[in-house]
Formats: sequence, C-alpha cells, structure tokens
Amino acid sequence: MRTILVPGELISDKTMHGEGIIVENGKSYASVIGIYDSERQGFIPLESIWSPQQGENVVGVIDEAKLNTYNVNLHSPYKGVIISKYAEGGLSNGDIIEATVRGLDKTGVAVLVRPRVLRGGKLISIKPSKIPRVLGRGNTMIKQISDYTKTSISIGMNGVVWLNGGDIDLATDAIERIQSEAHITGLTEKIGEMLKSNEKR
Repeated sequence: MRTILVPGELISDKTMHGEGIIVENGKSYASVIGIYDSERQGFIPLESIWSPQQGENVVGVIDEAKLNTYNVNLHSPYKGVIISKYAEGGLSNGDIIEATVRGLDKTGVAVLVRPRVLRGGKLISIKPSKIPRVLGRGNTMIKQISDYTKTSISIGMNGVVWLNGGDIDLATDAIERIQSEAHITGLTEKIGEMLKSNEKR
C-alpha cells in the first residue's frame, strides 16, 4: 500500500534513514512531499533539492575556464569545480561533461574528478528526486529506453540528462513521462508498452 505524505507527517514510529526524512525523538517524519510504501517500508520523496554525495555521477556544462580550474554549471544551487590536473587534454567553455563527485570543499563547492566530454546531443533537466525512478531497479528502466530508442544516455544525479543519437525525441518523451508518473506502480511496464507502440509506428 502506498500513502502520500506531506511535510511534517509521521512516516514511522521507528528511526528511518534516507532522503526527505527527518528524525525526532526516535520517530521519522517527512520533510518533503512523498510516498510511503508500506510493503517495502520505504519513503519516496517527490520533491527535493540535490545535495552532492561522494561518488555520485553528475552532468554539467563548463561555464568558466581558469588557469588551474574549470567551473561547472550543475543546474543546481551547488556549483562544481574541476582542478586542471584531473582534466587530461583540457576542457573548454561550453563543454558538456560527465564527472564524479569527489567531495565538497570548504565553501560548499562540489569538487569533480574523472571528467569526460559528451559531444553533440542535447541536455534535459528533471527533478533530482525522480532520477532513481528514471534509472529503475538495476538500471532496468533506463536500459530499456536506450535499447528501444538506440539513444546514448548519461544521467547525472543532479537532475541533468544527456541524450545523443537514435530517437532522441522518443527517449525524451519517455523520461518526461517517468518524471510526471513516478508515483505510479508498474511504470517500467507502461514505459515499455509506450516504447513498443512507437517502435511499431
């Protein structure tokens, strides 16, 4: 059973950990609007602000190249920075990159490593809280979208998605539908049916 909860509502009399959850006196409450799944005993936030975590994959755009660093626009309240020694071959303003969060510096800027330039294609932005739904369990959702549309897709946990090649429009439609219907059960199958019907046309 799934129940929609608003900020401040009790999720559980026990301590729970996860995004969108605050704990007071051993009880867990919703800090954002979300859905509680009683079968899995998990809380799914429907609205949230992305907070960089070590090891996460992000997608962004180089918006300023300095002597020793590159500033990265992550389309979020957090800025990103790449130290030049981590950028083999150099980067340029306007480059779309995929990188890994190493951590936050003292000013709250996300330090990024292992940047890879993503050439061509386009970017779309979705709510970071919907990224796990777009990926699907074991990446099953995003894999079926990529397989059916023949589109290369890179997903940043900051809510930025890069798409290139194949049927980009269909891949975009699928991802945007997931965002709007993230709360619906059986969504992987519904998206699969959508992709198959468009493939036949």
